[in-house]
Amino acid sequence: MTTPPSAFPDVEKLVVDVLKADPALAGAVIAVQAPAGFDGTQAAVLVNRRGGAWIGDQHVDMPLIEFEVYGPTKHDAHVLANAARRALLATLGKQVGVNFVHDVEEQDGPRWLPDYLYRGANRYLCVLRLSLTVF
Repeated sequence: MTTPPSAFPDVEKLVVDVLKADPALAGAVIAVQAPAGFDGTQAAVLVNRRGGAWIGDQHVDMPLIEFEVYGPTKHDAHVLANAARRALLATLGKQVGVNFVHDVEEQDGPRWLPDYLYRGANRYLCVLRLSLTVF
């Protein structure tokens, strides 16, 4: 088994860039943190790495990516969640920056989940696993 890199690629930035480039997500906030003044009712996709694994012999990082997707209505949040899922699933077999995406697999979602931080929020959660070549 090969030694893992001292730092994994910034997969959150990679995913944010993929989502920001998709026209179906235009107008939504795409970020790793909620912007100032966010109350959960704006169209937003928050991207977080939830872990993953290093596959040494293949030089592959397999991060779990969580989308917290918000919208002004439950329906809007659902439509936005599906657009974000589709955009990330479409990276399968493509070069994204310096990384090659070997696999994209949905682990969970979209799943309606009340948000206890933002009382008026309409939120869906999705989790996808990526397999990225690391060099």
